[in-house]
Amino acid sequence: MNHQVFSELDLTSLLSLSFSTLINELHDRLSELGFEDIRPTHGFMFKCLIPNGATGIELAERLGITKQAVSKMVEYLEESGYVTRQAHPTDKRGKMIVLTEQGWSVVKAKEEILTEIEQRWIENIGVERMQMLKKDLKKIVYGANTDKLSSKVRPIW
Repeated sequence: MNHQVFSELDLTSLLSLSFSTLINELHDRLSELGFEDIRPTHGFMFKCLIPNGATGIELAERLGITKQAVSKMVEYLEESGYVTRQAHPTDKRGKMIVLTEQGWSVVKAKEEILTEIEQRWIENIGVERMQMLKKDLKKIVYGANTDKLSSKVRPIW
């Protein structure tokens, strides 16, 4: 695509493409570091597990997916060594899903990669414009979703 085609894109397309650009680079870089089995959906789950883990029901609610889908994802990530199930601290029958050392390694790598990508974007548009962009996006997201963030705003699947 050339720049002329990009200039004709609407806001939805531009936001979607910028997100895809960032996520694709992130996952290419994670693959280079040996985390080729991590997918964007896993990143959303990891975010829900920081800092102390979550139950399967909490994950399903936060991610907007079924308990069965969470169970399959947890099983996959557990087999891959990224998460483990532990006894729930207050519910003797319940289990908490928590990140393993390997899971935390992915989180650390992701943070470093995203910082590098953001720095490159800052070099492209300038620090003031990046700060303004982040401030404006926060204002839009929080303003449009007051009292709905926890239950209505979920990852793009």
